[in-house]
Parts: sequence; structure tokens; C-alpha cells
Amino acid sequence: MARGRFISLEGGEGVGKSTQLRALAAALRARGHDVIETREPGGSAGAEAIRSLLLDGDAGRWTAGAEALLFAAARADHVAKTILPAVERGAWVLSDRFLDSSLAYQGGADGIGEAAIRQLHQVGSDGLMPDRTLLLALPAEEAAARAAARDRDGADRFGGRDAAYHARVAAAFAALAAGDPARFRIVDATGTADDVTARLLAALEGL
Repeated sequence: MARGRFISLEGGEGVGKSTQLRALAAALRARGHDVIETREPGGSAGAEAIRSLLLDGDAGRWTAGAEALLFAAARADHVAKTILPAVERGAWVLSDRFLDSSLAYQGGADGIGEAAIRQLHQVGSDGLMPDRTLLLALPAEEAAARAAARDRDGADRFGGRDAAYHARVAAAFAALAAGDPARFRIVDATGTADDVTARLLAALEGL
């Protein structure tokens, strides 16, 4: 059986990753693919248990180093229990966030550094990388407005951080995309949801 594909959707808060992942999955299923929708942190029993530790509580609950370790542990279980088995049986796996989020948030915005995050990923997940990463791009003001509308009942520990923090995240994502153009596709997230989904499908050309 042919190997499947592993696609990650990345970006800061409020760019529409979760909504677009569902729409992209539906479009791929309509083309006859077996599609698995998953997320980080989470996507497996062990990783979902760690998710609540990472997202609940106040912004200072964990040090950046502790966060990096927790994300790496959750990702290791996610890869072993969900992503690799699905890809190996020929499915397309779409993940709302993967390693690049750790590189942008803990590695970039929190200052841990790319090398340390990649080392944790090598230990926990044998360095697995997506076949393609779709980076949703949205002006900061529009992303903040969308995130605020989404989080009326309270943002998680990351969404509630200040504008300067989110600017550092955006800059880190941009640098990652510039450094790996073969894997990344930057997708304009403005306009209607259907327009964005069409752009995402186009960005999978060649797979």
C-alpha cells in the first residue's frame, strides 16, 4: 500500500486553522482520500491528557522549558499512536499544529532556541516532519479580532498573551517558512472561508 501524506496547518492565534482543517479534510475526502483530522497538543490518549496541563491555568503556570518538554512528550505519543500508523496505512493526516508551533512559540517567542526544540523532537518523535506545512497568514489586527471573538469565554494560556508575544510568534513562523521553502507554503487567510480552502488545496499541488 502506498504511503499516505502528513500535512500540518500552522499559524498564530485567530488565523482559522481549525476551521480550515475541517474544510480541507472534507475536500480531500470528496476526492477519495482516507483523511485523519488531528491536533496538537493532543491527537492521542496520552497527548490529550497532557493538553489540559498545557492549555489550562494562568499564563505563568509553566516555565518555557517545562512547556517545551510537555509539548515534546505529547507530540511523541501523537506521532507513535496516531500519525505514523495512519500514514503507513495510506491515509492523509491533517494536523492543527505540529513541531513548527513549538519552534515558533517556545523556540522563538520564548527564546529557548530552535536547536533545543529540534533536539527534543529528535528524541521524542525520531525527527518526523510533515510532507507539507501550510502556514496561514493574516494581518495582526485581523487575527487579534478573530481570536478575541473566538475566545469570548476566555482564552487559553497562549491566546491570552500580549500583542508583543504574538508578534514574536509571527516573526518566528515567517523565518521558519523562509528557511524551508520546499516544505512550507504560505497561504493568504483573508477573504471568505471558501476562498481560503481553495488556496489550501492549491498549495497541496504536487502531493
